[in-house]
Amino acid sequence: IMRTPWILLGALFLSGCQASGLSWGRSDPDAGPWALGFVTPYLMGGWVEESATVDVDGNFYRRIGSGWAAGGGKNGTELARGWARTVGGNYRKVLDAKLPVRIYVRWQSVVEPQTYQGWIEIPESARQVMRDALTQSCQEHPEIKEFRTGVAVLLGLAPGGMVQVWVEDKCMHPVKVARGQAEIEPKGPDLGLSGGSYFPQSEASKRYVEKYGIPYGSW
Repeated sequence: IMRTPWILLGALFLSGCQASGLSWGRSDPDAGPWALGFVTPYLMGGWVEESATVDVDGNFYRRIGSGWAAGGGKNGTELARGWARTVGGNYRKVLDAKLPVRIYVRWQSVVEPQTYQGWIEIPESARQVMRDALTQSCQEHPEIKEFRTGVAVLLGLAPGGMVQVWVEDKCMHPVKVARGQAEIEPKGPDLGLSGGSYFPQSEASKRYVEKYGIPYGSW
């Protein structure tokens, strides 16, 4: 059974005791703002080299963010199978962009090692969840309306090039909205500029893979 991440965005989208300019009942519900985050299965570390998006108006935004994809560091059990609970990802606000139609990511799966890249289509149903999150109150936690300043999209990046997408609903719960298969980047890490060198795999990850292997097919 796959376990979806638990997204906690307090530091990113909740601020003090005042809303930051978000208009409930706004004239353009596609205007965002939104942020893009990345996560990996436990101990299956990944380094994001590049990310980009095309929004509902057809505008292209590149270099949204790069860096480590959060994925936890526990060891000793088969926690890497499926998508384990985590406290969110490595988020970047997508400045000026409206809601996404597709998202591009290129990353290093350091446990293999392998470099993957590809576009993931974001369905209309996902954008509707995001619109509702930006414009409607959560009956379960009505206080969210007073503090929310945006909504999040989370990409799960797994060995083998599997990509899972969640968006945040009006109650700040993750909703699974898309899944895709990225392609191998033939130029390798950093588009060949690193001479084939990958970011190092953690010692805990090495021990895990030696004991359990990489659970391909579980994501």
